[in-house]
Amino acid sequence: MSFESDVSRVEEIVSKLNALETTLEESLALFEEGMELSKKLEKSLSEAKRKVEIVLGENPDNAEITEF
Repeated sequence: MSFESDVSRVEEIVSKLNALETTLEESLALFEEGMELSKKLEKSLSEAKRKVEIVLGENPDNAEITEF
């Protein structure tokens, strides 16, 4: 899946977890899936940040790294 579709899936999971009709078993499975996606998304963001820092670092006189 792409980053955007993973984010969309996390949003769906949150919505389902907030629904009153979701069973405990479904909630646990959704929570587990959401946590796995969260870790995957965090890794993708870290990699993107690293790439941006590398690109900005190629010309340090004109680059300014700011916190996200």
